[in-house]
Amino acid sequence: MQDATLPLSGLSPVSGKAVVARFDGGSLSSDAGVLVLREIEARLGVAARLAACIEDRRHPALVVHSLSDLIRFRLMMIAAGYEDGNDATQLRADPAFKMAQGTSPSGRDLASQPTLSRLENAVDLRALLGMGEAMVALYCASVRQVPKRIVLDIDDTFDAVHGGQQLRLFNAHHDGYGFQPIVVFDGEGRFVTAVLRPAKRPKGVEIRAHLRRLVRMIRSHWPRTRILIRADSHYCSPFVLDWCRANGIDFILGLAPTTPLRAHVGTLEASTRARFEAAPGGGKLRRFKECVDGAASWSRGERIIARVEAGEQGTDTRFIVTNLSGSKARTLYQDVYCRRGAAENHILEDPSACRPHILHPGHR
Repeated sequence: MQDATLPLSGLSPVSGKAVVARFDGGSLSSDAGVLVLREIEARLGVAARLAACIEDRRHPALVVHSLSDLIRFRLMMIAAGYEDGNDATQLRADPAFKMAQGTSPSGRDLASQPTLSRLENAVDLRALLGMGEAMVALYCASVRQVPKRIVLDIDDTFDAVHGGQQLRLFNAHHDGYGFQPIVVFDGEGRFVTAVLRPAKRPKGVEIRAHLRRLVRMIRSHWPRTRILIRADSHYCSPFVLDWCRANGIDFILGLAPTTPLRAHVGTLEASTRARFEAAPGGGKLRRFKECVDGAASWSRGERIIARVEAGEQGTDTRFIVTNLSGSKARTLYQDVYCRRGAAENHILEDPSACRPHILHPGHR
């Protein structure tokens, strides 16, 4: 009978040092980082906050894993890079994941993939809205002092899928199936919330509904805080503009170029290009102009700022629309609007961290 714990003999030395191979390492894991995540989750109480929003219809006498345990396990899986619920088949016996759940490595295994799938499919619309409020409450609690003003950067990103998930759609731009969640950060880079949705560009009515819920949640914690909405051009719709003005919300949004808008800057584009060509060694030349105008679908004219830039590649013109006053056009564009790029960087740095995988029915 062979003893698996005996060392493997006969290995040649390396650099004058003996090489010893043994098989008595016991239970091993390559995901010890989840133990650090366990401490963070325990401090924030994310799993308990989300579990409180879900009605547990299971028979109490038959429950082995609580809702908070299931959510915590799924959170750890996604944070460690295991987005597919099928990975639970192996991870449920992983010693690091067990300890992150407060179970000893030799204790009973964690929840199985079918159990996690039943949890995800048991979540209804009421629970989803409640979890959205819980995440906004968590964001507000993370700020030590109630701010006088916050900036909400809103953007969407493509989340590719590789199965028959519910709500998935084909996106021609990304040439694949997936979702297109709306993600919200504040101006300091703190994650606020995310909404999982089909892979199509959101329309004005949908954006307005999302903003209405989000602002209502934030104002329930900070009723006197001034809010600035910052987003790119496809969030600029008459529904959004009118709603912001009616509810005292500041906005600074990208604006798609149109023929009437370009008519305002035709002379400026020509003079900027001529000035650059006269002194090409000075780098790109950037100039600004503003006017009050609006699309036919808008209820009123708005302050529109044009940024005209001339360089070796030609002339580039961008437009933004805002209800902010008291600042110069250059300041609003460069120091306020352009900072929304930080939100895009947060998504690009770690796309999986910004995707609301948790508890979406069928997203496995």
